[in-house]
Amino acid sequence: MEPYFDIVIVGGGPAGLTAAIYARRAGRSVLLLEREGFGGQIASAPKVENFPGFSAISGAELADRLFSQAEALGARLELEEVLEIRDGAPKRVVTDYGAYLAGAVILAAGMRRRTLGLPGEDHLAGISFCAVCDGAFYAGLDVAVAGGGNTALQDALYLADLCRHVTVLHRRADFRADPILVEEARGRANLTLLPSTAVEGLEGTDRLTGLTVRSTATGDVSHLPAAALFQAVGHLPESGLARSLGVPVDGAGFIAAGEDCATPVPGVFAAGDVRAKAVRQLTTACADGAVAALAACAYN
Repeated sequence: MEPYFDIVIVGGGPAGLTAAIYARRAGRSVLLLEREGFGGQIASAPKVENFPGFSAISGAELADRLFSQAEALGARLELEEVLEIRDGAPKRVVTDYGAYLAGAVILAAGMRRRTLGLPGEDHLAGISFCAVCDGAFYAGLDVAVAGGGNTALQDALYLADLCRHVTVLHRRADFRADPILVEEARGRANLTLLPSTAVEGLEGTDRLTGLTVRSTATGDVSHLPAAALFQAVGHLPESGLARSLGVPVDGAGFIAAGEDCATPVPGVFAAGDVRAKAVRQLTTACADGAVAALAACAYN
């Protein structure tokens, strides 16, 4: 017989883990399903400095604290990929390992990394999406970071402690990262910020040796030697399950759920970065998790 849970949460990032904590504290049975690794993308952040209560903490430690708290409260946490959710009462959640019944479902799958879409991106050694994971492989070498947001600048600052030189390439004239990060980057002697610069091509046969870059201001094309390219160019929402349930999404693919985190499909809630909203931060993800959990408890 397929096991029943009051609430099944899809996604093990800050939103999903916070939802598990709140739902368990409300006395509901909880199953949290995560495809890759608990903690979500924040787990790979070298340093988090904007989470209340911590002047600085690594993303991995913060993720571990959230996981441990949810586990200690009795939430069941499984590394399984959700393949399908069938609407009904109860709902049926099918994974690559089995199936579960749920009184309510919280979609908190977050976002997947966007790529540059360049030839060679999928097979050249030296292409990375995680500075913390791969930065040590390029110690003492010249590397590049593509992107202009907080993740790109945080990655660049982390890499500057390991690599000979780091170049940050951003296609827009202004960086979107917090000003404090931009100023810190500008203060590093071995870190160069190149706004209005796009990566046009990857050079090398088996391993990356350099980049072809183009000025978006003048159109000039040049060559930049680089042993690695760390990509931090944004994300796309993981809203496929929502679509299959008939949950509406906006033009960018984010789930159309309001501040109450409820979707138009009864018993289905959305939390975290996958939800359509103006601000996507660690704190707002946790807030969504709390709101979605309490809404799901009230429903079920």
